[in-house]
Amino acid sequence: MVDLYELPHPSFDSPLVPLLFEIERLRADIGTGTTPPEVYAELHQLFDTVMSVISARIEGNHTTVYEAVESMSHTRLDRRDEQFHEIANIVEAVRFLDTLDPTQPLTHSLIRDLHSRTVGGLTREGDPTPGDYRRQDVAITGSDHEPPTWVTVHPEMSALLDFANEARPLHEQMMQIALAHHRFAWIHPFRNGNGRVARLFTYAMLRTRIFATRGFSALNPTAVFGNDRSAYIAALETADSLATDDTTAWMTFFARGIRDDLARLIQLQDHQFVITALVGPALSQLVADGVLGVADERALRIILEKGVVKAGDLESAIPGSASQRSRAIRALLERGLLNQADEGPRFYRLSLSRGPLASRLIRRLNAAGLLPKILEND
Repeated sequence: MVDLYELPHPSFDSPLVPLLFEIERLRADIGTGTTPPEVYAELHQLFDTVMSVISARIEGNHTTVYEAVESMSHTRLDRRDEQFHEIANIVEAVRFLDTLDPTQPLTHSLIRDLHSRTVGGLTREGDPTPGDYRRQDVAITGSDHEPPTWVTVHPEMSALLDFANEARPLHEQMMQIALAHHRFAWIHPFRNGNGRVARLFTYAMLRTRIFATRGFSALNPTAVFGNDRSAYIAALETADSLATDDTTAWMTFFARGIRDDLARLIQLQDHQFVITALVGPALSQLVADGVLGVADERALRIILEKGVVKAGDLESAIPGSASQRSRAIRALLERGLLNQADEGPRFYRLSLSRGPLASRLIRRLNAAGLLPKILEND
């Protein structure tokens, strides 16, 4: 009988081994960068949207990342458009995960809640029983894999959660997460939405394993799932055999994507890179597009440098009285270029994940080669 949760022991010449070493090297640099936390938090939320578009794209949603970013910028999203609704559901599920204590164990309740949030209100990509494990046997379209009978779904998921919550040494943690992702898809616990929830489950595991003690530096994997949809699905299906070599091949595919994602994360922690390659050019583009005036651009560049500002910090960019600066700041808030910062109602930070800057930032990410291939030149 196959032990679903026995980790393989790759030989030293396996391509998986150097990837695991490289991931550990990159992981040591998490949280050591110069990008202000407020700027990085906004970039993180922008990548939440990017990941959500990827997750929906894998399931056949054709919304472009630019359309998604624009739709997320509206205060009231038109949920009559099912494709936008599907992406909004995933974004909101990710934001929900970000509110949770990453040191807490993953549970049945959490998995079912993620499913309910993901498929809620959907028709084509919905589920007749949101938040409930399936109570019927199913077949997966286009796959030879026959998921376990519904009678065993709850105990299968219990075994998966026990494995996912196990404390493992550092060198095994990435293999643990990769194996858990595949086994979730293999169990296929819901009638629909399994892929989307599996990717959220993986994000939750990464928060627990990598980022629990490192502050707001969560990594939502994009390269694993978004560089090559066909290769991702093929690697998962190969591992359905449960053979050690095939499982190792899936882990190698997964680790290569995580390595690429961590390298991207390290770049985003470099404040000078963010200024010169991403946000700075996006601000210049807003001026060229006639969206932003020169004085407003100067103010936003000061905020980009500092991370968080008070009105008085913008005196050099917006001269005049305090009331004039307040009116200028209010206008920037109303146009979606600023957000109020966590420090209080009179503190401000750039809005990078929504509003006019977001779509320009996506273009800069594309130009810098930081968008997964599934979204390149969207």
